Amino acid sequence: MIKIIIDNNETKTAEGSSLLQACLDNGIYIPNLCHLNGEDSSSASCRLCFVEIKGQDRPVTSCTVRAEAGMVISTDTPAVRQLQNSAFRLLLSTHRVDCGNCPANKRCELQKIARFLKTDLKVKSLETILKDQEIDETHPILNYYPNRCVLCGRCVMACNRQNDNPVFNFARRGIDTVISLHRGFDSQECARDKCLVCVDICPVSAITLRLET
Repeated sequence: MIKIIIDNNETKTAEGSSLLQACLDNGIYIPNLCHLNGEDSSSASCRLCFVEIKGQDRPVTSCTVRAEAGMVISTDTPAVRQLQNSAFRLLLSTHRVDCGNCPANKRCELQKIARFLKTDLKVKSLETILKDQEIDETHPILNYYPNRCVLCGRCVMACNRQNDNPVFNFARRGIDTVISLHRGFDSQECARDKCLVCVDICPVSAITLRLET
């Protein structure tokens, strides 16, 4: 274990852990979506988990920086909050906000982040850009909702960790990026096993079990 300073408090963390994990392990919440417990690396795709490190001239994503003894970290500064709010607003501009009809309602990570940042889920100052396809029923037992998906990559990471022949991957580019099945994957194998790790790990219920299965 090593000692670091987080928000003026000395804490201990495992050597080599990410700053994000160190904060979470010590009860200090940092907004995040793409972090998955037990993973050594992170895609840093959500761009929410910024912190400031003493001696560095700009905030960094805490999921990509390893804790080192003596580090002095600040999680609540104007620069950090500005970056988090900007990233969150951009994310919401491509998200269908329909909480009342979403199975993630009351346990959604977006709702948790909005409460933490003291902001609204409906962004009035940005145009909402949604994908044409509301639901992808390619999988035999799962439904995928592209306009709920925040592209955190948790399902991709969890599926890779769980299965020798992983199911999910990113497809397309830019604003058209979605989660899709690997080409050539025998989806019936997944249906027989009914591995639901992707359903359990999704922070926004963008992947759900088809009700008639």
